[in-house]
Amino acid sequence: MSLRIVVTVKYVPDATGDRHFADDLTVDRDDVDGLLSELDEYAVEQALQIAENADDAEVTVLTVGPEDAKDALRKALSMGADKAIHVEDDDLHGTDAIGTSLVLAKAIEKAGYDLVISGMASTDGAMGVVPALLAERLGVPQVTLLSEVAVQDGTVRGRRDGDAASEQLQAALPAVVSVTDQSGEARYPSFKGIMAAKKKPVVSWDLSDLDLDAGEVGLANAWTKVEAAAERPARSAGTIVTDEGEGGRQLAEFLASQKFI
Repeated sequence: MSLRIVVTVKYVPDATGDRHFADDLTVDRDDVDGLLSELDEYAVEQALQIAENADDAEVTVLTVGPEDAKDALRKALSMGADKAIHVEDDDLHGTDAIGTSLVLAKAIEKAGYDLVISGMASTDGAMGVVPALLAERLGVPQVTLLSEVAVQDGTVRGRRDGDAASEQLQAALPAVVSVTDQSGEARYPSFKGIMAAKKKPVVSWDLSDLDLDAGEVGLANAWTKVEAAAERPARSAGTIVTDEGEGGRQLAEFLASQKFI
């Protein structure tokens, strides 16, 4: 029987862009380019490696987001994933991590799975709680923050590195795992992969396809939201120390005044 791997990915604003909040204090996505979250690329890579080492496996990438989120799916497909699922619905606007985990869980159950792989966090919200929330909603074990991961004989195994020690963990499938940015560099899509991605299936679902109601998601029903935001102050001009024999002393005095020394 084929090993069914689902990778949850997120379409995030480009961190190098000039990001702003909209009037409702959600991120203004029309004002900045988006892309596949870099931390999710590690999850796609680990899914592909597991699939390559399995006798029979299929990798599905899943995202919840606006129309442009298909770009994130295409990037994952060009890396080598087999197919993609895009959950898109206007009522999802402003959904927080709690609501997103509900939508993802419903989509994962509908798609069918043996293993769910996520990145350690998204590069925009950076909460890192969705894998645990997913495991709770699906009622399966979670093995999170792995630097190494492998599947054999119906069991997922991995290594979690901490400040003082490394742990060897395992869980019976089905299970949810998350991987860190230490799990191995993600492959770069080849030209062949980019062309092949254009022919791979991308299924689109909305809330009704998942038997969900608008009252369960969206900004109005979020457990967490931004209450206020202010623009970061403009950077002030730096202090220039002209060295005429006293530069060292002036530099030391400046560092001391800023409590650096």
